[in-house]
Amino acid sequence: MAALRITKKHHKHLNNPFPSTPSALPLIRGSLFFNPQTFPSDQIFNVGRDFQVLWSTRNGGSLSISHQSHPSRPIWSTVPGQAFVSAALAETQVEESRGSFAIKDGNVHLLCNDQIVEDIRMINGSDCYLEANGLDFLSGHSGFDQKPYLKDTQFPVLLITGWVFRRKRKKSFQAAEIHDRLPLEAEKSSYARYWVLFDQKTSNQVGFQVKLGNPSFEFRSKVSPTTSRRYWGLRKKLQRTTRRRLRLGWCWSFSRRPRGFVKVSSSEEEKEEKVAESMGFNRVCLTYSSEDNERFYGFGEQFSHLNFKGKRVPIFVQEQGIGRGDQPITFAVNLVSYRAGGDSSTTYAPSPHYLTSKMRSLYLEGYSYSVFDLTRKDRVQIQIHGDSVQGRILHGNSPSELIEHLTETIGRLPELPEWIISGAVVGMQGGTDIVRQVWEKLQAHNTPVSAFWLQDWTDEKPNRRRNLFEEAKKLDILVKDKKGDTYMVPNTAFDVGMLDLTHPDAASWFKQVLQEMVDGGVRGWMADFGEGLPVDASLYSGEDPIAAHNRYPELWAQMNREFVEKWKNARSGKAREDPEEALVFFMRAGFRNSPKWGMLFWEGDQMVSWQANDGIKSAVVGLLSSGISGYAFNHSDIGGYCAVNLPVIKYRRSEELLLRWMELNAFTVVFRTHEGNKPSCNSQFYSNQKTLAHFARFAKVYKAWKFYRVQLVKEAAQKGLPVCRHLFLHYPNDEHVHHLSYQQFMVGTEILVVPVLDKGKKGVKAYFPAGESFSWQHIWTGKLFAEPGCEVWVEAPIGQPAIFVKEGSIIGDTFLKNLREFYIL
Repeated sequence: MAALRITKKHHKHLNNPFPSTPSALPLIRGSLFFNPQTFPSDQIFNVGRDFQVLWSTRNGGSLSISHQSHPSRPIWSTVPGQAFVSAALAETQVEESRGSFAIKDGNVHLLCNDQIVEDIRMINGSDCYLEANGLDFLSGHSGFDQKPYLKDTQFPVLLITGWVFRRKRKKSFQAAEIHDRLPLEAEKSSYARYWVLFDQKTSNQVGFQVKLGNPSFEFRSKVSPTTSRRYWGLRKKLQRTTRRRLRLGWCWSFSRRPRGFVKVSSSEEEKEEKVAESMGFNRVCLTYSSEDNERFYGFGEQFSHLNFKGKRVPIFVQEQGIGRGDQPITFAVNLVSYRAGGDSSTTYAPSPHYLTSKMRSLYLEGYSYSVFDLTRKDRVQIQIHGDSVQGRILHGNSPSELIEHLTETIGRLPELPEWIISGAVVGMQGGTDIVRQVWEKLQAHNTPVSAFWLQDWTDEKPNRRRNLFEEAKKLDILVKDKKGDTYMVPNTAFDVGMLDLTHPDAASWFKQVLQEMVDGGVRGWMADFGEGLPVDASLYSGEDPIAAHNRYPELWAQMNREFVEKWKNARSGKAREDPEEALVFFMRAGFRNSPKWGMLFWEGDQMVSWQANDGIKSAVVGLLSSGISGYAFNHSDIGGYCAVNLPVIKYRRSEELLLRWMELNAFTVVFRTHEGNKPSCNSQFYSNQKTLAHFARFAKVYKAWKFYRVQLVKEAAQKGLPVCRHLFLHYPNDEHVHHLSYQQFMVGTEILVVPVLDKGKKGVKAYFPAGESFSWQHIWTGKLFAEPGCEVWVEAPIGQPAIFVKEGSIIGDTFLKNLREFYIL
């Protein structure tokens, strides 16, 4: 049995244009067992100084965690009577094509979906104390070489131990759930040890760890009495096991063979057992409760949805796709390049993190592939590829608090250099003369410009000074394939060599490349790509390439950031403090901890369209969802990037789309243009007097709220709060707000933006949230909207998007004053 099968589809040019959703494990359900004689009906355990765990035997048994300040409000709880830990051994199939990945669950060879809670204990003290109080079984036994990770732990901790197992039951299960689906010739009982540890990490975070032992098997030759839901009967069966030699070497509770059990000598069953024992589990599932009306936000940068209740969310870095379900482009792209169209879940920068409308938040640590199953009304199940999982559960009283607590540990972006948020960043290509001509036109319109960023690909120039590929190959710092050769990775229309960022010499070499660039006068750059590490690569570190795949964009950001910090520290005096000399880089690929190492993000390659999944609307969704997961500074290419100019299918940037995208991005942290992948097919800001004047106008609008942008950038660096915010962050109790997606957003707390995102529309519906007593002032007419919780139709012709400020606020008044000084009002 092969646990992992990788298929390359890079050169498959005739494909199913409607690929099916990658197969996945259905939601796994099992029962919870315990001994009622040893567990009081309700028992409270302290975890650290600030948290408590309630164990209740009512309704079949459950756990709930709460903060000491709000003991009646659980921040995490299990489903009564249901297993909260389960395990499986399943085949994994990965299909890869030019940065796009489809991860599929294959045959399930072993499933332990029921759970016994054998012991719950509160432990004080050090690791030595842990061993002296019952965790000595963790070492020296198969599958338990990994002890609890107790860094930053505040004692006491809570340890739960027991078994996960599978029991014979009737063959009945729903298609969308696994209750018991293993086709076995003989009755088989499989079981394994587990432990769960809860420990306080900070005053607002509880850490959790789950670890599985290797599986063990018994085979029945005759039917035993029907299994009782009572733990005691199961425990007696397990304790009547005869002591025997097994590679698993269990020390306790598995020393006797239950009555009616005999060893079956079938070679096929022996083979399956040996494979399972040697491989162990490769799926661990954590299941816990949710509420029917609970909304789930976050999961990194997501482009199609903001609320994920009712959906499955895979967490894997990859190309976002071209179209992502929007038609007809997704059809066409999938037809000629395998799964290149993507879907509603594909993204450059996912994060195993969410925040809910019930003020609950959780994130996973590590880099293993995971899927968050939110398809059930009453529960969440996280399926993790591996035999262990670590994460944290957050406490907070508001969405803003929860984001602040999240970014305390995953990291926060530093303050941006003031120069990049002072005016437009103009994207150009074609050479110095063309850039100078455009610059003169911009000056004629008094356009605030921060910088030009140049997109001419260096390897297309005949007089290049260095062959970076050959240098890196000679230094042996490129990713290798399984044969030890340089891995030539197909990416878009060409093959590339990827730096092995786990190699100690890779960073020093690349930093020298950056140094040469900065010495030439460059002060910012796009750190592109980072999402395409092959899952069968051979890395210098020897680590699992599937887990390394999700970590790669963080290492990519770290290398760039370390150079920025080293360059800054090497300067002295006025040169070090000169704001015009500060460096910045921006990138699209990321994972959970990318805010720790990045500086600025952009949303990648949107289509030049009005469509929802990969056009202008998706740029708003990505902006807001990423902000909830710590990506405080994000923006999109003005006008989008990806154009298509085929005989039958054409996506060209229209003038109207470009103008509306300018209006939208004037209220993001960076105002940056891009000519797109096919500049001649697209309307550009310099195309005519109308586009040029509109660009200058909204560069001035962007400049007019710079004073507030500077404040928000400082706040983001200190608290992790995004510049652009979903209304949920400040109005979580307003039910209407939870139904909003791309329709509107806030800049900080003082500006409300309702962009026009549909072709030909001259007005929008603006919603003014409930819970405030002030009025919102329309910046163009001065009209006040005083009724909270109401939706109003507002005229929004091109040049006057629906923008509102809080009446009488210092921020609003200053913004309006600056607009008048720029002759915008």
